[in-house]
Amino acid sequence: MAVEGRSAHEFAVWVEPHLPAMTRFASRLVPSADRDDLVQDALVRAWRRWSTYDTARGRPLPWLLAIVADQGRRKRVRLAAPSLQLHEAASTAELEPADLDLERGIAQLSARQRTAIDLRYFVDLDIATIAEVMDCAPGTVKATLHQARTRLREVLGDDDG
Repeated sequence: MAVEGRSAHEFAVWVEPHLPAMTRFASRLVPSADRDDLVQDALVRAWRRWSTYDTARGRPLPWLLAIVADQGRRKRVRLAAPSLQLHEAASTAELEPADLDLERGIAQLSARQRTAIDLRYFVDLDIATIAEVMDCAPGTVKATLHQARTRLREVLGDDDG
């Protein structure tokens, strides 16, 4: 099957360099048991909409991660999982106490703050790319990250500022 003259092989080659970031982001959005399904759903959606991708509007990675984020929201609704649930990205038995505290702190952030934190610190994206994914200005991302870090310090009891 081809999308407007493009083959499945061309799509696979185009998307392959971005799969690790898509998978890392998906693992932050849903329980680990659902991570691969989320990536697969995002890939299907990207394949179907590939003809709408416009290189003039940006790079493939932000476009693909925005699809992962959208599919993650849809999957969470379908799973009826509470948004503040600690994800199974790593079982609680595997987490150090500080990591568990951090995950619980992140769960207390707003959805926008969690997305910014996940993209910056777990997917390792730069501010400009996060802005593309979140469809906002880089200054908004910086402010969101600042607010999220401030909130995490409050929640975790870090007085070092």
